[in-house]
Amino acid sequence: MKETINYIKKLISIDSPTGFTREISTYLIEEIEKLGYKAIRGNKGGVNVVVEGENDKKHRIVTAHVDTLGAIVRAIKPDGRLKIAQIGGYPWNMIEGENCEVHVASNNKKISGTILVHQTSIHVYRDAGTVERTQDNMEIRLDVKVNSAEDVRSLGIDVGDFISFDPRTIVTETGFIKSRFLDDKVSAAILLDLLRKYKDENITLPYTTHFMFSVFEEVGHGANSSLPKEAVEYLAVDMGAMGDDQQTDEYTVSICVKDASGPYNYEFRQHLTNLAREKQIPFKLDIYPYYGSDASAAMRAGAEVKHALLGAGIESSHSYERTHIDSVEATQNLVDAYLQSELIS
Repeated sequence: MKETINYIKKLISIDSPTGFTREISTYLIEEIEKLGYKAIRGNKGGVNVVVEGENDKKHRIVTAHVDTLGAIVRAIKPDGRLKIAQIGGYPWNMIEGENCEVHVASNNKKISGTILVHQTSIHVYRDAGTVERTQDNMEIRLDVKVNSAEDVRSLGIDVGDFISFDPRTIVTETGFIKSRFLDDKVSAAILLDLLRKYKDENITLPYTTHFMFSVFEEVGHGANSSLPKEAVEYLAVDMGAMGDDQQTDEYTVSICVKDASGPYNYEFRQHLTNLAREKQIPFKLDIYPYYGSDASAAMRAGAEVKHALLGAGIESSHSYERTHIDSVEATQNLVDAYLQSELIS
């Protein structure tokens, strides 16, 4: 798990809100090529790796996404604060008080700030605690002396500049990983470490497998294109959602039965659960009611494949998230077992 944890830390340290993913794609290409593979950056910006297997007539696809939640400058206010628009789905209260960086397109500089509701001071605004948090009253307080829109524009900031959030990554002595963007950089780290393992241990997979790192999952159209005609199975490795009525926890791998797009392929799900039992990998079956994945996006795009979804259990999804190394390990072991297994009959 040491290498996987190192990959998690590195991936999270690279800002990559959806639409602003060039740097993380470049990192993936460089890292994958260091491992001895050929990596391809697609026109959409995703990174694909084809690992030739013993059988090249039927292919598998396994995906993880490296784009994250974020924001974008919507307007510059007369007092020098910034209005923002969301990238990805999250309630405004999930980012209130978060430190952030504005990525200035005009000069490639980064300017730090804090995301706040306009009515911040309890000593000034009677409704500071109760006012609804909306796009109209959430704003960024820049860490620069600015008092007007002209001051802000003089820094090069303009509408359309991307905004990333401080991930605040911590790995505790008790094995917990706390950070933003565990969704889905945990899964991307798992795929990277499996690529390392297969090369180091000279393992040949039974079927040619496409490792796809997508960059538009948070807005719904991640790895749903450029699928090879030989593909017959599609596994999305993402996060397991936790909460009331959920079985998913932070210590096992979560296998999704159904999400907002509908049920996942039954035979594929049974194959995964059988592998987990055979390999003694702890798992939970679950339904994610308000969720979509790269696999479900591929199905909407018309992919003729069996599709499945699994992932580490992530607490507080799309907020300040947490998982445990046990869940990461269980997820990696199940993905590994699947990729080295026979096709579903």
